[in-house]
Amino acid sequence: MNTHQTTALLIGLAAIVVLARLLGALARRFGQPAVIGEVLAGIALGPTFLDGALSDTLFPADIRPLLTALAAVGVAVFMFIVGLEVDAALLRGNGSLATTVSFSSILVPFGLGMLLALYLVDDYGTDDRTAFMLFMGIAMSITAFPVLARILTDRQMTHTPLGVMAVACAAIGDVLAWVLLAAVVAVSGSAGADQWHMLFAVPYLLGMLFLVRPLLHRYAARRPGLRLTPTVFAYVLAGLLLSAAATEWVGLHYIFGAFLFGAILPRTGTERLRAQVHDRLGQMTGILLLPVFFLVSGLQVDLSKLDLDGLGALVLILFVAVGGKFIGAFAAARLNRMPLRESAALATLMNTRGLTELIVLNVGLQLGFLGQDLYSLMVVMAVITTAMTGPLLNRILGRPKDNDVETQPQVPERTAGTVGTAA
Repeated sequence: MNTHQTTALLIGLAAIVVLARLLGALARRFGQPAVIGEVLAGIALGPTFLDGALSDTLFPADIRPLLTALAAVGVAVFMFIVGLEVDAALLRGNGSLATTVSFSSILVPFGLGMLLALYLVDDYGTDDRTAFMLFMGIAMSITAFPVLARILTDRQMTHTPLGVMAVACAAIGDVLAWVLLAAVVAVSGSAGADQWHMLFAVPYLLGMLFLVRPLLHRYAARRPGLRLTPTVFAYVLAGLLLSAAATEWVGLHYIFGAFLFGAILPRTGTERLRAQVHDRLGQMTGILLLPVFFLVSGLQVDLSKLDLDGLGALVLILFVAVGGKFIGAFAAARLNRMPLRESAALATLMNTRGLTELIVLNVGLQLGFLGQDLYSLMVVMAVITTAMTGPLLNRILGRPKDNDVETQPQVPERTAGTVGTAA
């Protein structure tokens, strides 16, 4: 890096942090998750407005690869924290209902998404039609577990029966979605000439589950009250980065390795340690690295040439995304005798997509499953489906009482959307 690149990078990062913070706070004032404002900040800096003149000035072409690298680190850490929050204890007493709703809210939009892909394939399809159809099914099936958890926290619903059920369903849905996406990446041949690396995927997974996980549990059991010392923190960071690197090398994607490492960390007796890891990683990632990811994502969104055909495709995408999720979750909840209003609220919450959807869409764009035009429309869908959750919940359950909000306990900001700027 020369002096010009270093100066441009530092100025650009400062602009990203300030703009993301301001628009995130503005979104919160309108009752929206901060991620809405941060995504819009990325889109505003992209080619949609002023033909990209602002982004070209702030982020010259020679520093964009550096921004992409920072964004990748931010996404890896975010996925690790999402894995850290997935807890099998959420299913206690709700396993059957949560599993049924999760599967239904994945399968229905997945099927409808594949049918939509058949309709869109001539205008927006890629060379690999099968991968395109499968990916569209997955993209319609996503629920953002972290953003959903943040919405529940803001409404003081985290410990209500409906809130616990929603978190459990979203957690299961997250895992299912990542498994499906990993399968599509694996069978698509996206690794190219290094496809043979995929042979190591199963040994890697078995090693993580039956070797690394027991060793970590044994280590935690021998050290009750384990704290986050600099040494422990360094090992956690190294572990998530190495796990992410391993899945990238075998031909999957680094997000899977980061997620899996977070998911296998011990739960029992390490609550304090996990909270400290969450907070330590969350603040830097949420304030700097994830806003860089939003910028990189926004720079690839171009709505300046959107015409009537594009608007028609967007309406279809929204119809399938919202309808598929709602019908799948609502029908399963009602079949399990959940009351009508709670079923509708649960189905609405499952439509939250947020940052998780953006990560999936970026994987699709990077691996060639999506073209540029369809990617832009799908990002708009992710924003709209996330923004509509709060107002719809107000219609179904009523607005949170002002005195409840005032007495709500303060929660430290965390990256994964349960709190913090990535919500």
